[in-house]
This record gives sequence, structure tokens and C-alpha cells, in this order.
Amino acid sequence: MKSHILTITLNPTVDFSTTAPEIVSELKLRCSEPQIDPGGGGINVARAVKLLGGQATALVAIGGATGAHLLQLLALEGVPTVAFQGPGETRQSMSVIDRASNEQFRFVMPGPVWQEHDVPRALDSVDQAAGEDTLVVLSGSQPPGVAKDFPSILADHVAGRGAHLIVDTSGPALFHLAEKPHDAVYVLRMDGEEGEELAGRPLPTRADSAMFARELVDKGVARVVIVARGADGSVLADKDGAWHAVSPPGPVVSKVGAGDSFVGAFTLALASAEPVGECLRWGVAAASAAVSTEATRLCDPETTERNRAACELTPLG
Repeated sequence: MKSHILTITLNPTVDFSTTAPEIVSELKLRCSEPQIDPGGGGINVARAVKLLGGQATALVAIGGATGAHLLQLLALEGVPTVAFQGPGETRQSMSVIDRASNEQFRFVMPGPVWQEHDVPRALDSVDQAAGEDTLVVLSGSQPPGVAKDFPSILADHVAGRGAHLIVDTSGPALFHLAEKPHDAVYVLRMDGEEGEELAGRPLPTRADSAMFARELVDKGVARVVIVARGADGSVLADKDGAWHAVSPPGPVVSKVGAGDSFVGAFTLALASAEPVGECLRWGVAAASAAVSTEATRLCDPETTERNRAACELTPLG
């Protein structure tokens, strides 16, 4: 029996993706017809799960006309949604590819500022939507005004519901989460730069990433810690050991959504009770599939399956 998956997005966005002949200052830039997608970490995780044949419920803070548009986009994609009222107007973001250089420029808005009374409303929504054995995924940036201890507070709420928390975060929230043990944090994922910042030292090799991930596991920060290494795949550690997985080299069209595709595929495999090494292979395969797609498109299921079959899983001791 599969575990239920619930993703949390406090700072969602409507993503516009387009191209321009060349990005230069002062001139009017005549852009192509935009691709419009629902966005934000948790939303993209739920979309990736849907693309890969699973189902996840997206819990989303919304506001204003943009929030209503966001819900319409999610409905069109068939993603089950639980919405609660957030402050202000849901943000919009844009990515533009300069066709002359093939470089991608990403313009990310901060989102509305949260007040202290907004956070309990979010936690109440989580309490109502999460049950025993639910895999709760917190992914994406925190809105302005939300304290750095929100993931830690969420971990306590999840523990009280008998659920398990999967966190993909960065910055002060990551540092705060790593300060002490959390029984309810099942998986903690970070990219290589975030890992080095948290470790306070370079992590140039796979073994270095594995050693640091194992330190966090031994400290009780999470049962499973994942450090992404970009084109070099990802390293995972738990109490039983450490592993590295990497997909064969492929084209890089857009890096948008790669991390969320990883988390979606990893979580879906975990919900299906796959061994943790196989979950890592699925995640790496989906991330590699995502970077080969245009704009904000996520992991193509056929490409993900091909990547998974070719993905190398190596024990690191």
C-alpha cells in the first residue's frame, strides 16, 4: 500500500517562460508566446509525482486573482489541491532564454509578506490534511516574514500526526533545522553549495559529501540526508551507509524544476516502499530528465525511466 503524499507550498508562483532574440538594455524585447505553469517548490513536486504516474495533494497558500489563476492551472493538470488563504497577492515569476547566447535569465519575485498570525493558519491546514504515514514534503522558498524555525515547527506538527517530513530547503531555515535532532524529519535534501555552506568547508568529492551527510544522520537531524552534486548526481546517507547515483550525460536545456523533479520521483518511490538506493536512482533520473526539457517543464516519464535504467548506484561505505 502506498503512503499518501502531501506537498506544502507557502510561496507559490505563476511561472511565465519565454524567449527573446537577444537580451539587451533599453530596447523593447519582443518575446515569444509564453509558457504559463503553476510553480513553487511543493507544487512542482506534486506535478512531478503526477507526471510519473502517482498522486500527491498540493497544499497551497493563495491570494488574489493570481492565486485563482494558479488553482485553475493546477486543476487543468489534474493535481489535487487543498488551498488556504495566504496574505496579499500570489506572486508571478519569469524565465527568459536569450536565443543569441542560449543563456537563461530567471526573474523571481519575493512574494507577499507574511504576518505572525498567518503561520498558524498554514499549520492548521497541514494538521487537517496530514494523517498517519503521510509523507509531507516541504520544498521551495519561504515567504518574507516567515521565521527560519518554520521547518522545525512543522516537524513537531508532523510528528504529532504520525506523518514523516521530507524537507528541501536552504539558507537560515536549513541552518536552523540542522541545529538539533528531529524525529519526524525523514529526509533532508540540499544542493552542493548549500551543503558546503552548512558544513563550513568544501565538499569537492563524493566521499566528502557522503561524510558530511552521514554526520547529519548521526546527529539525528534526519534519517536520510541527500546532497546534490549537479551533473555529478547525488549522494545519500542513512544509518546503514552511503551511496552515490548519477545518470549518463545528456543535454542541458533548462535547469528549472530539476530539484523538484528529484524530490517528486524520490518521494513517489519512497511512498511505494522502494529501497532507499532505488529511491535515489529514481530521483537522479528525474532530475536529469527535467534539465533536458524546455522552460518550466518537469521530468518526462519515458526519459526518466530510460535514465533510471542507466543510472549507476555506487556504495560509498
